[in-house]
Parts: sequence; structure tokens; C-alpha cells
Amino acid sequence: MIFHGTAIRQRALTLLRGGTKNADVARLLNVPHGTVGYWLHMDRAKRGECPGRPDPECPRCDGRRLDEAAYSYLLGLYLGDGHIIQYSGHRVPSLMITCAESWPGLMDACEQAMRDVFPENSVCRVRRTGCRNIKLYSNHLWCMFPQHGTGKKHQRRIVLEPWQQEIVDAQPWGFIRGLIHSDGCRNINWTTRLVGGERKRYEYPRYWFTNVSDDIRKLYTDTLDKLGVEWKHCTRHGSPYNISVARKASVALMDTHVGPKY
Repeated sequence: MIFHGTAIRQRALTLLRGGTKNADVARLLNVPHGTVGYWLHMDRAKRGECPGRPDPECPRCDGRRLDEAAYSYLLGLYLGDGHIIQYSGHRVPSLMITCAESWPGLMDACEQAMRDVFPENSVCRVRRTGCRNIKLYSNHLWCMFPQHGTGKKHQRRIVLEPWQQEIVDAQPWGFIRGLIHSDGCRNINWTTRLVGGERKRYEYPRYWFTNVSDDIRKLYTDTLDKLGVEWKHCTRHGSPYNISVARKASVALMDTHVGPKY
């Protein structure tokens, strides 16, 4: 590595401030073009002239308009299959929602919701075995998802802030759809019944929601109650983590506003 003295750097800055092009300075002083560009950038940053893009505005901190429908859906996805993390050495935390490869439509919907909620941030997909992490970076994730904390969600208290509850109350189906898309499904259940003395198989659609967190399940069922959707707990293998919606009228409501994953 070649080190350039202070005198050469100062001469370069004098030329650059005078309007000389980077390439001409590099050629005149026999300094790599990249080094000249770095010197110019650092000089402008120290003088407050760095042209870097300002931090995107936040609905909570700056009063920017929030797409509440998209946020309600994204909140449901986050409570199910999302997490916020800040790796060592990274300035900005990231939000990641894990989506199975078998549901490409879900990945598209998740990515669009992120773009609608954080319109000035970039969104990307990170390939993992059998799934993709839909991911974005923002300094305001803590503001928008105050449920973040140390440890797994079911090991800590999950409570919506009043402003979040207002959004969920205004956009309940988005919240339900996000929870179902993350930790739920629509499938065909079956049973048998006697018809004319003959036992026949009977099939019917059902919505399942499974989450280990008592708090998240209650957020789900409280919202169903407000929507007039009938549900019941369904203990399977000794675990009371499943919520079933099987009544015909309630399934019809869910079909209208949620539907199967795709």
C-alpha cells in the first residue's frame, strides 16, 4: 500500500476545491483515481457538503403518512414469521420476513407491503434453503415494531401500542390476513357421518392459525371476535396452540377477505 503525505493530499484538495476534475488531479499528482475521490468525499463530509441521501422520514418520528392497510398486513406477518436484527458492525437494523418458496404470491405480497410502509427504503430477497427472507434496512424499525425485544416472541409479552391497535381496528382484515399468511393456512378437513344408514365421508374447508405465543393468539382471536368470525381452540398432541375457524358462515367471511395462500 502506498501512503501519500499530507502535502500531496492538501495540494490535491486545493486543486479539487478550485474545480479541477478528479482524473486530472490524479494524473497530475500520480495518485490513484480512487484515492482522490476518497479525499474529496471526506473533505466535503467534514464541511457538511456531502451529497448523501438523508435518512427516510418515519411516520412515528416525523409524521410521514403511513399506508395503514399495508402496515396492518405487515404487522401480522412480523408477529408470525418476522424478526428484527442488527448484526455486529452494521449501522442499520434489518427487518426480515421468512416466506416459504412454495408461496410465491405471498412473497410478492410481503415485498409490496414493505415497499408501501417504507417507500424510501430498498427491499431485497435473500435465498435460503426452502424459503426466502424478504428484507429491508431502516433506522426506524424500532419505532414501527415496538414489539421487538430479546428472545423469542412467545417468551416475552406481546402487546400492541394504542396507535397500533387503532390501525388494526381500522384495518382488521389486513391484520388477520398477515397472521394467516405467516402462521396459518386454509385446508380441507374431513369427517364421516351416517347418511341413510351408510357412513359417508364429509369434507369441509377450515382455517387454522397456530402460534406458541398466548399473546399473539389472543390478538388474533380478539380481532376475529370484532369481525364476527366464530372460532375455537383446538388442542393437538397436548398443545393448545391451534385456533380453528370451521363454521360455514365464518369460513365464507375468511374466504372473502383472506383466502388460501398461493
